[in-house]
Amino acid sequence: MVYTPRSARHGALLVGTVAVLGLLSACGDGSGAHSAGPATVSGTAAPARDTTEPPVSPTATAPSPTDPAHPAKTAKTGSASAPRTTGTAGGSGATTTPAAASTRCHTAELRATVGRNDPGAGQENFPVVLTNTSARTCTLRGYPGAAFADTAGTQLGPDPRREPGTPVTVTLKPGHSAWAGLTFSNPEISGAKTATPAALLVTPPDERAPLKAAWRGGPVPVAGNSSSVRLTVLAPGTGP
Repeated sequence: MVYTPRSARHGALLVGTVAVLGLLSACGDGSGAHSAGPATVSGTAAPARDTTEPPVSPTATAPSPTDPAHPAKTAKTGSASAPRTTGTAGGSGATTTPAAASTRCHTAELRATVGRNDPGAGQENFPVVLTNTSARTCTLRGYPGAAFADTAGTQLGPDPRREPGTPVTVTLKPGHSAWAGLTFSNPEISGAKTATPAALLVTPPDERAPLKAAWRGGPVPVAGNSSSVRLTVLAPGTGP
């Protein structure tokens, strides 16, 4: 057995203790370096988030549709804060004003008759009368249309010509009348070719459908010299 002095044994113990402490210290430094901060993962944009903080909702920063800081988005929602105009009476949109009802007398509201002849100076003069048979007041203005017709409805002779005159608006209450003068030369004097109509077709001003009035005025000129028939503008009443 080799004898080791006490001082040598004490020195060896100190050296061993220092070595063990050094090893423990090295292990502690490695653990501390690992927890000093988040590890950077290759291919990520930023370090991993600290898991102790609550996650942030991705929609938390999106503006509310009614956010006053984003008026353009508010207008697109169609909510109560941005009502649409409808054009009705309660809205601010444009409104449509109904067109005024026409006061013109229509064919269906009238009756046509031919008055008594009032001859003079070789002329035959008949009043053509239009009477308001409706329950409303209506108006006539200008010249009526007229044409002689036989029993089959075929026109006899050309259309009457218009005598120069100034049209006036004639207001007809229910039952009231307006008249226009129908004039032509006496065929026995003029020598014009004649025919005897069965009716006079009368079209009110600005209308298309005619009225039929019985003709009892005898032969009328339909061709040849002085065969023209003339009409005057409408005037109030039933004749001169």
